[in-house]
Amino acid sequence: MKRQFMDGYDAVKDIPNGSTLMVGGFGLVGIPEQMILGLVESGVKGLTVISNNCGVDDWGLGLLLKNHQITKMIGSYVGENKEFERQVLSGELEVELTPQGTLAERIRAGGAGIPAFYTPAGVGTPVAEGKETRVFDGKEYVLEKGLKADYSLIRALKADEMGNLIYNKTARNFNPMIAAAGKVTLVEVEQIVQTGMVEPDQIHTPGIYVQGLLEAVQEKRIERRTVREG
Repeated sequence: MKRQFMDGYDAVKDIPNGSTLMVGGFGLVGIPEQMILGLVESGVKGLTVISNNCGVDDWGLGLLLKNHQITKMIGSYVGENKEFERQVLSGELEVELTPQGTLAERIRAGGAGIPAFYTPAGVGTPVAEGKETRVFDGKEYVLEKGLKADYSLIRALKADEMGNLIYNKTARNFNPMIAAAGKVTLVEVEQIVQTGMVEPDQIHTPGIYVQGLLEAVQEKRIERRTVREG
């Protein structure tokens, strides 16, 4: 059985200053909401965060930005967060922007023990500056390094007591890759069931990657509300 936590703070209270975190989610979909709130409560500082984006100003990873708990962000998309923009322009936050597909592959590579790989994405742009390039079959590629983390914080729909996970539709997004790329993987789930109650063919992430579970209720906020015209 995997360790189970009482709340978001209990799950992340042992994460020390200066840690590198990977955090699942795409926009606000599939983010470990309560564990992020736990990080806010813990006050941990000097974090390097690897995630597709950095939440919005008042939710998700945006709360850590607001508290100046993040010193470096490695991600793909930052367009929904004005505080992110302010901190970057003021020099308060170091940012490494990576094409989305490259980010996904860097995380997957890190989890698979692959130190680096070549990709055509970013060749001839600032993304490739200072990086090794090679030509294969007449086409230029840039070398990208795999990514790993001290802690991976992810979200799933359901887990059994052994940590086998099932994700819900698009909330799956980056979570399976991030689960494999952390030294310690902590999972926020909507439901924990007894071992044997999850069909083996339904499992998306096996429990071998998981060290701890938090059963919690999520708000599931919508990043940008729109209505259909006419």
